Amino acid sequence: MFKKILIANRGEIAVRIIRACREMGISPIVVYSDADRSALHVRLADQAYYIGASPSIESYLSAEKIVNVLKESKADAVHPGYGFLSENAKFVQAVEQAGIVFIGPSAQAMEMMGDKIRARQLAKSANAPVVPGTEKPLESLEEALKVAKEIGYPVMLKAAAGGGGKGMRLVRKEEDLAGAYNIARSEASAAFKDATVYLEKYIVRPRHIEIQLLADRQGNYVYLGERECSIQRRNQKVVEECPSPINSAELRRQMGEAAIRIAKQAEYYNAGTIEFLADQEHNFYFLEMNTRLQVEHPVTELVTGIDLVKEQIKIAAGQPLSFTQSDIHLRGAAIECRIYAEDAEKNFMPNPGRITRLAPPSGPGVREDSGVYEGFEVPIYYDPLLSKLSVWAATRPEAIARLGRVLDEYAIDGIKTTIPFFKEILKQEEFIKGDLDTGYIERNWHPNKSDSTENKELEHLAALVTAIHHNINSKKVTTESNTTQKQSAWKLNVRAKGRGF
Repeated sequence: MFKKILIANRGEIAVRIIRACREMGISPIVVYSDADRSALHVRLADQAYYIGASPSIESYLSAEKIVNVLKESKADAVHPGYGFLSENAKFVQAVEQAGIVFIGPSAQAMEMMGDKIRARQLAKSANAPVVPGTEKPLESLEEALKVAKEIGYPVMLKAAAGGGGKGMRLVRKEEDLAGAYNIARSEASAAFKDATVYLEKYIVRPRHIEIQLLADRQGNYVYLGERECSIQRRNQKVVEECPSPINSAELRRQMGEAAIRIAKQAEYYNAGTIEFLADQEHNFYFLEMNTRLQVEHPVTELVTGIDLVKEQIKIAAGQPLSFTQSDIHLRGAAIECRIYAEDAEKNFMPNPGRITRLAPPSGPGVREDSGVYEGFEVPIYYDPLLSKLSVWAATRPEAIARLGRVLDEYAIDGIKTTIPFFKEILKQEEFIKGDLDTGYIERNWHPNKSDSTENKELEHLAALVTAIHHNINSKKVTTESNTTQKQSAWKLNVRAKGRGF
């Protein structure tokens, strides 16, 4: 087993991995930027290395600096968490060339599944259902018009190298396609340095359901049930639950087996997630694969009792899975809310600042994965996720009631958060019934209806902020140019003591 693991991330996921390492007797090492000098993950780690200025392009996205820290710290392995370099195949190659273990899949599998068009082709070869659309990049607007006419409107334009909702445009009628095509290409180029787009049939009111996979290097595969991820804002998930309210054992089996066929076709190992869209008749279609740990992994852990981070580490160390598919049983229901530093009343505008008071909830069946503490200054440079609040109960109605209780208890002062938004969602009849789809928030959340002009301006501003943030944090960024001024890493020995936060 590894003696030292470097965590190439920040925030709540870095803290989550630190705690798994501690329980496994592994020394956790972290990196940090200027903005994160006093961050919680720095306080909890055994060692912390400074890697640059606050913008992630100069710190958390610098593969060169992180590989240098790996060598200096004499780490055995690196865990990328999610975001930043977690799905960057060139970073995986650089790590392995340095003789260090990457806790995740191979660079080849990552590259294959990271290209949306290649992933669609692979899913088809694995006999998994895919949404009707193009199997190669669109060469021109004329081709897009032709394909859209053949499969019928509405259609969705998507960036081949995309993620996080960037480079996506819904087109409901032919006269809107030209403008959407140009915008999608421009957005994809800015966010991913790749303007390639493709086209899919748009599934009306789809559910977003994903299957969690684990696979070892010995060829053993299991799926750990499904997660319902349909509650989204700007194509990004904010509420997730396991199992899905569809709660069909047969549909779960079909999706799970399709997911494993896809993963086997890619010779995939470690943790991964196959995402599907399901229509109103419960037909499902392959969407994409995330070749990393998911933000929403806690709900799967609560229902299955399996620690996904520890399993990732064991697989990376060469150990086989200690369980088979027949050992996987879903027990009860879990729901997670992503607590963001955002103002939901103003179209989820980021709201960074100092947390003047923090009183997280507790009680039976409550889990909080947090990366902040009272007095912490939430920076403007990164995703505004503060914590993930998850609850478990014997049934979904009980889980909803428990989540409502803990949201009432959760106190964060000094900044705006999405807590009031979640309280409102939990009261809505559609949510309680489990009548969900990816357009749920757009249909059911309309704050400040009286001032439509101001809301429209805020919507454009929020989109701009998101675009800038995503451009800075693009996972497609490769190693820094040799002309970039190098900053020597220096080590902070930070012992976990006096947890007065």
